[in-house]
Amino acid sequence: MKQKLTARFPLLLTAAVGTALAVAVAPLAMASPSQHSESAPKPTVVLVHGAFADASGWSGVVKRLQDDGYPVVAPANPLRGLPQDATYINSFLKSISGPIVLAGHSYGGAVITQAAAGNPNVKALVYIAAFMPDQDEPLAELASKFSDSKLQPALRPAPFTNADGTDGYDLTIDPAQFQDVFAADLPDSQTRVMAAAQRPVSAAAFGDTATAAAWRTIPSWALIAKQDNTLGAQLERFEAERAGSHTVEIDSSHVAMMSHPGAVTRLIEDAARTTVK
Repeated sequence: MKQKLTARFPLLLTAAVGTALAVAVAPLAMASPSQHSESAPKPTVVLVHGAFADASGWSGVVKRLQDDGYPVVAPANPLRGLPQDATYINSFLKSISGPIVLAGHSYGGAVITQAAAGNPNVKALVYIAAFMPDQDEPLAELASKFSDSKLQPALRPAPFTNADGTDGYDLTIDPAQFQDVFAADLPDSQTRVMAAAQRPVSAAAFGDTATAAAWRTIPSWALIAKQDNTLGAQLERFEAERAGSHTVEIDSSHVAMMSHPGAVTRLIEDAARTTVK
């Protein structure tokens, strides 16, 4: 009897896995973008977060986009440096079939600038209070171009050891300055939690240089946060003008996708409607 059960185990396992996959895939099929519209399916919106944050910051935007029938994904940005992060997001984008509207917040803007290069499925780039580096432009150089940012004196380095034994440094924002620098228009109770849960970015990221500038070949949209104390509105305007982006300005802190999710959603949907017919 034991031998018969052992022999049948692979078949039972295969059947169980098949059933589980069918159950898992069913909700995805029900949420197929083709069912949201009688015309062509809407593009997939990919949302890339920046430093000191995670993908949950996009929650308000995700809900609004989903309510409007857009398929949405918000992958985790590794925050280990531009070469690694852009390569990871580039690989992620290749797993998506059909047109893509790619949005990045803060450091995530630098990541999408490099990651989208050469991908014909990316139809629009949307920058939310974000870095927009040019090819061969170091992020540190771009970040220091104007003086209206409060970020640098608020950064706190912490050493770590890489797998190969080399040393590195992670950067976070001093919790006492987090609200003022990062999210001044959110409630104190919320920013205290955000400060405690912030994801560090490798200091190496700010020394990295973009190897491509996708905004030179892909249409771009930019949201300038006029009360941004992290990057500064002056830098965001400079970048958007240089890229020839479709631009909106709002009274917002750095985390516009959290404090003004409606405005961010409208900009993303404008990019989608304009570039994907």
